[in-house]
Amino acid sequence: MAAEGQKWTSFYAGSPVCTPSRAALLTGRLAVRSGMDGTRRSDRVLLPDSPGGLPPAETTIAEYLRERGYATALIGKWHLGSRAPHLPTQHGFDEFFGIPYSHDMERSAGPEGEDVPSVPLLRGEEVVEPATDVAALTRRFTEEALGFLRRTRGRPFLLVLAWSAPHAPYVPAPEFQGKSRYGAYGDLVEELDWSAGEILELLRETGLAERTLVVFTSDNGPDPKPPPRGSAGPFQGWKESTFEGGMRVPALFWWPGRIAPGVVPEMGASLDLLPTLLSLAGIAPRPDAILDGEDLTPALTGAGPSPRRAMFYYALGHLDAVRWGPFKAHFTTRRGGSAERHRRPLLFNVNHDPGETTDIAILQPDVVRGMRRIRAAHRETLAPAQSQLER
Repeated sequence: MAAEGQKWTSFYAGSPVCTPSRAALLTGRLAVRSGMDGTRRSDRVLLPDSPGGLPPAETTIAEYLRERGYATALIGKWHLGSRAPHLPTQHGFDEFFGIPYSHDMERSAGPEGEDVPSVPLLRGEEVVEPATDVAALTRRFTEEALGFLRRTRGRPFLLVLAWSAPHAPYVPAPEFQGKSRYGAYGDLVEELDWSAGEILELLRETGLAERTLVVFTSDNGPDPKPPPRGSAGPFQGWKESTFEGGMRVPALFWWPGRIAPGVVPEMGASLDLLPTLLSLAGIAPRPDAILDGEDLTPALTGAGPSPRRAMFYYALGHLDAVRWGPFKAHFTTRRGGSAERHRRPLLFNVNHDPGETTDIAILQPDVVRGMRRIRAAHRETLAPAQSQLER
């Protein structure tokens, strides 16, 4: 996908953890606007007993596209509410086949008495397996996605394939165990590579490749738990952190004949997917919609640069950091579950110092003042909603 499409190297998830990040992706709005960002570390994501979920007033990509005749499906992990009013079928998806939350959130005794992940598998709003086999999920999600593509051939469609892997605990399918040199985590990545290949191959075989935009990205940075685990490369921080390693994620855009291959160093974010897809489909956002996303179409088609100039880094409902151009100001930093607020923000040039190792605030007082103004102006646009993540 990278060789044939665009690789974005300054692309951001909407949050450093999955529930608010997924809400931001589907709505084009920062999760604090919808109440989908927790305010306490114990409620940073939705849990199996959480009563809340994505509010009905939020409009998702799926709802916009279904109104225009698109077939819509979400296959994989949802994590935006496990009770009936909050499931994907209530938010614009014709079909749902997947798990309601992360597969590490419930456990049960395995066939030999061992402690194993245990998560329900749903079709639509019905639980079809109370405790599904986690090792089989990637294959089953892939098969379901291929079936959806075959069934909807000839119709416009939106498919959100949200693999539950490589989230911990790492349980690759037997046929992929030992395939990599990086343990179970590497085996899961090999399995995801196979799955993505199956999807792209079907698009090619059916003549849909030139008519289909495929986006590959992640909802947050790698897990900080001990190896084997993912890597944030040159970036500092992990999942849950508002350093670059927590929110700067891989992003590939693949559309043969429509997107010229290349590397895009400009900023983009998962928040931008909704306005971008609506633009490509010729759909205007609702007049009263307050969106935080930008339309990336000019950058994708080569007509111009990315319109995104700023990125706002939220965690637990708090605005930790702001990026404007090459500069990033940290007003709060988070490490290992603890937060430190800074009277004078830390300032980094993330183009020259992607690891955020050298604070240049004392050398750039004008930039610091500008960052304070940007933060203040952004806050004026925000009316945080009641958190849906509290139990």
